[in-house]
Amino acid sequence: MRAGYGRIRYTAFMRIVKNTEELREFTAELKAAPYIALDTEFMRDSTYWPKLCLLQVAAPGIEAIVDPLAEGNDLSVFFELLKDPKIVKVLHAGRQDIEIFWNLGKAIPDPLFDTQVAAMVCGFGEAASYETLARKLAGVQLDKSARFTDWARRPLTKRQLEYALADVTHLRVVYEKLSEQLVRSKRELWVAEEIKALQNPELYTLEPADAWKRLKPRSANKRFLTALVAVAAWREREAQTRDTPRGRVLKDEVLLEIAANPPAGPEALEQIRSVPRGFGTSKMGKSLFEAIEAGRDATPPTLPPADRKRSRREPSQSCVDLLKTLLRLKAQEAGVAPRLIATTDDIEAIAAGDTAPALSGWRADVFGKDALALLSGAIALTVENGEAQVVDLEDGELANTE
Repeated sequence: MRAGYGRIRYTAFMRIVKNTEELREFTAELKAAPYIALDTEFMRDSTYWPKLCLLQVAAPGIEAIVDPLAEGNDLSVFFELLKDPKIVKVLHAGRQDIEIFWNLGKAIPDPLFDTQVAAMVCGFGEAASYETLARKLAGVQLDKSARFTDWARRPLTKRQLEYALADVTHLRVVYEKLSEQLVRSKRELWVAEEIKALQNPELYTLEPADAWKRLKPRSANKRFLTALVAVAAWREREAQTRDTPRGRVLKDEVLLEIAANPPAGPEALEQIRSVPRGFGTSKMGKSLFEAIEAGRDATPPTLPPADRKRSRREPSQSCVDLLKTLLRLKAQEAGVAPRLIATTDDIEAIAAGDTAPALSGWRADVFGKDALALLSGAIALTVENGEAQVVDLEDGELANTE
């Protein structure tokens, strides 16, 4: 086969799915599998929407690369497979992959297993890389020399294709071994709770009206927030329509400056640093000013919970520090990454007497109940032989933390 743009050179050692008919045949084979390991290669440097360039798929005894850029390769049948309730879909740190599946095919993998989430529960740290898990669980050293490939170019080399396919071939072993560990430790539900959050379509639905939240405003001034909503929504619409990165429309700091000091007219936009010359009188500049004007009388938004925390009672720093120490102890005992149990926001909320996710479910059993006991004086922290210990103050002995 002659290689050219939009095609991958077919090699005898590797199955390349190049058209809809081949994809239909491949997905029919996959329907008999108990699970499929998935990964994507995409480009996003010069676009708003991620451009899917490769799709790697592996199941027990079967593996292939799907070329989404090949002419006439309709991925609809694959997106349907992602919804098949009989097949577990395995990803590693899959949020960006899921975003692609949702935006292209309105499909979120279900049932889903994320090996990075499972690795946190199984004691591999807070953000175990696929390379680390492949080495420790599959016993292989990955070749990462092709990680900076331009995946949209054709033809791709043998090394690039091997690199891409390795991201799912060893994921099969990683998944099976992590699954076995979770069954032995009876922690399957811990992982399931985290993965359920990854399947929320709201994570991947990019609504212009919500774009202001990405900027994490530090001011609760109503006039500022109202203007920020207007300009952020305008930029999001422009970026989506033009399929260009947000920063190429206007940078974040420019939006924040415009919201803090709304210009009196389109020409005044150019007095703001980083606004290009001629922008104010351009069609884009005029539409931005119209958005600002239209938003002046809008209802101010409500700050997200993470931003409203500044209005609650300021937690004692000593309480926060004690809770962080307790968290480290409990996470070490459970063999779970601390961040999976409680975030810094959780710790500060608990110290301030508020509710937090760490106070419910399995997190409460591992940490939350003891956190409340520490704050109430039922338990304490002490040092013995140079190590922090939990003491039950009711009997004066070290608390049983098993």
